[in-house]
This record gives sequence, C-alpha cells and structure tokens, in this order.
Amino acid sequence: MLALAQNYTAEHPSVAPFVEEMRAEYGFDPEHVRQLLAQAERRDSILEAISRPAERVRPWHEYRKIFITDRRIAEGVAFWNQHADALARAEEVYGVEPEIILAIIGVETFYGANKGSHRVIDALSTLGFDYPPRADFFRGQLKSFLVLTREQQVDPLSLTGSYAGAMGFPQFIPSSYLAYAVDFDEDGVRDIWNNPVDAIGSAANYFAEHKWKHGETVAVEATVSGEDYAQGFTLDRGLEAKISVGELKKLGWTPSVELQDDTQVMAFEFDAGDHKQYWLGLHNLHVITRYNRSVMYAMVVHQLAELIREARGE
Repeated sequence: MLALAQNYTAEHPSVAPFVEEMRAEYGFDPEHVRQLLAQAERRDSILEAISRPAERVRPWHEYRKIFITDRRIAEGVAFWNQHADALARAEEVYGVEPEIILAIIGVETFYGANKGSHRVIDALSTLGFDYPPRADFFRGQLKSFLVLTREQQVDPLSLTGSYAGAMGFPQFIPSSYLAYAVDFDEDGVRDIWNNPVDAIGSAANYFAEHKWKHGETVAVEATVSGEDYAQGFTLDRGLEAKISVGELKKLGWTPSVELQDDTQVMAFEFDAGDHKQYWLGLHNLHVITRYNRSVMYAMVVHQLAELIREARGE
C-alpha cells in the first residue's frame, strides 16, 4: 500500500508562523493561506534531488556532455530562427546577445521542452518547511510565489517547475520573477511559463540588471608553468574572489589572448578527463554565475552560446 503524502496542515510547526507572516507582510487572508498549504504535499524526491546537484557530483568533462550536444545546438538555432525578432529586440533594449539568452533557456529547459514537473507549491513548501539548511531562503521564495500568483491571478496549485521551485522557459525562482520578469510582448501579463517572447525579454532583463557588458569576452583559456601557479586559483575563496592578470602572470599563468595586467579575473582549472584545463573568467562569466552559482554552469552556458552562434553562421 502506498503511503499517503504529508500535507502542510496547521499541525506542522512552521505553518502557523508562515500564515501570520503572509497576513502581516502582504495582507493575505490567513484562512486562504492555510487552505493552500493544506493542499501542498511534502515530497521526499525533492529533498533527495536538492542534495545531489550535477555541478557538485560530476567532473567537468562529464558535466559538459550533458548540455553540449549536437541536438541542443541545433534546437538552439531553430529557436533563434523562430524567435529572431524578439531576440533582436531584446539585444537592442537590454544589450544582451541572442546566443546568451538561447544558451540559458537551452540549458535550463531545452528551449521550453522540460520546464519541470513538480508543483511549485509542493517544492517550495517541502524545502521551506522541511529542509533546514536553506529553509529561510525557500520560505521567502514561497512568499514571493504566493504574491506573484495573486498579482498575475494564477492558481498557485496549477504551476509546475523544478525541484527547487524554478519556473518557466528561463527557470526563474519566484523572487527573480518579481524582480526581473517583463511583459515583453505587451499583452498585460508577464508570462514566462507559456510565452517565449516574455521569457526572452525576462532573461535579457535579468542579465542587464546584473551588469552584462555587450560584446565583451566571457572567458579565456590559459596555460600554466612553474610551481606557483596553484596560488592563483580563486574559486577556493568563493565566486566573488578575483585576481589580476598581472599577478597571475607572475605565478606562471599565460592567457591565450592578450589581457591588460590590471584586469580582474576568476582563475580556475577543470578536469577534462585526460588533462587539466585552465581558465580565466572575466566580468561576463561572473554575471552568468549570478544566474546559477556554479562556474561549471557558467562555462557550459558560455560554450553553448558560442556553438549556437557559430552553427547559425553569425
């Protein structure tokens, strides 16, 4: 016999405080919130999924193969051809190249083919109420989710997304939706779930708001020599850590293209299987990590973008 799913009724210790916060902060009717949460279900599969993201358990050469495929490149070109006008307008308005928007949507949802099958309210309730390491964050996302569904007049029980509550073509978490989603086709609705034009504009707006620099280099491969090059690695100090190209040169790093010595970069290595790759990530790579806090993710987006652009003959 299958076990009955656990719902988030008033007996759960986190429900009553959450209901009161929604009333005090956003003016929600407490009974309405209680009824919604009573229909949300705790999902063990969500708790399992968040504990094993691909970026943490796979080396670069395996991770890259998941996303850089001939089919994903070809579908990216097809999506570009289908939505060329919207992509061109997004570049004009927001200063973000089409291939970057395509790569984000391609990596996140295979151009809308896989937007996630978890009910968003289940994902955010499970993580907000029963995942202590990041419960505060996900309760905040659950608040944002209820606000956006009220704003857009959408049934909170109807929307699906990823195991972490990310939604639509670009997989925005609810707070990102509230901050960056745009009504790019001007039909009165910010629809990232079903409207690729709104999704394109919203992804472009996200990058623009995080200071994407149009036309600038994203990452540069490098070679290393000597015994001191490992002192240049920055990722062990966090994604915000930077080092100047001049300092790296003194430690034995040689960029594959000329960079000014005062340029601040991330310096890291990847496991390419039979050898190591050494990379310098510039400002725009750091912007991509604002979308997903992983350098491997950012590099996959960057490389897929380049390959889509080349395949289309741009």
